[in-house]
Amino acid sequence: MSEDPPPVTEPAAREEALVEQVLAAFEGTPSPRLKQLLQALVRHLHAVVRETRLTTQEWETAIGFLTACGHITDDRRQEFILLSDVLGLSMQTIAVNNEARGDATEATVLGPFFTEGAPEIPIGGELPGGAAGEPCWVEGVVTDTAGAPVPGARIEVWEADADGCYDVQYGDGRTAGRAHLHSDDQGRFAFWGVTPTPYPIPADGPVGDLLRATGRSPMRASHLHFLVSAEGLRTLVTHIFVRGCAYLGRDSVFGVKESLVKDFVRQEPGTPAPGGRRIDGPWTRVRFDIVLAAPERKETDAHRPAPDASGIVGGR
Repeated sequence: MSEDPPPVTEPAAREEALVEQVLAAFEGTPSPRLKQLLQALVRHLHAVVRETRLTTQEWETAIGFLTACGHITDDRRQEFILLSDVLGLSMQTIAVNNEARGDATEATVLGPFFTEGAPEIPIGGELPGGAAGEPCWVEGVVTDTAGAPVPGARIEVWEADADGCYDVQYGDGRTAGRAHLHSDDQGRFAFWGVTPTPYPIPADGPVGDLLRATGRSPMRASHLHFLVSAEGLRTLVTHIFVRGCAYLGRDSVFGVKESLVKDFVRQEPGTPAPGGRRIDGPWTRVRFDIVLAAPERKETDAHRPAPDASGIVGGR
């Protein structure tokens, strides 16, 4: 008597069996958090392949794209952060890690151009390096959510110049358009920068190729970056945006939040400027009051990396 033929395994069942096999391979991961992250990643990546019926050629193209992102990344350019930004992943991670509390200032993306070691300036000082652009006076106060002033808060600021470039994009070692300062004993701060203008994110690499292939603009809404930290309070990464900018509704990295859109009030030539500075042409001024939230409760899993200043677990 002949044996019965083996049962026919449907493609869907074979695919699901592979998913379960890969998940099982991570069951012994010592860190519960790492296990959770890797198994969730496996489930979702396999789901994309199965849903779209990804071809081998498309898979190879994706691998080539990621390889190109790695090749163009160096200590002055982070293409993977740029990719995360244009996919909305950076903002989604920030949304997850920065739940709104009271009147705390909302967070937004760190972006790929933050650098450590920016020079210190006094209150009322000027961002160094002679970054081209229309002068802009920025002032405000740092408080906690109870309204108490925060003295000695470290305020990192950086911005593109009028040509749409950050200092690190010039490649000549200059430091321009970035600095840090500290709030005074009443939480106040002020400095001279340049009026923000819209600019394209770097589009000469694989992320730029992706935007062109999908018909998307690389333009960012006009903004000024802040990273604010103080002992006992949550570190804040945010921007302020220029009200009236044409790109507020189509920022390429989805970073705009209504609470961060500010009035950069234009001043006519000859208008007296703070600190007695003489300005021949027009200039602007903006007020940005910063409210820092209390820190998150401690993680229960000691193996889980803490979010860095960008809100991204594991950092850059």
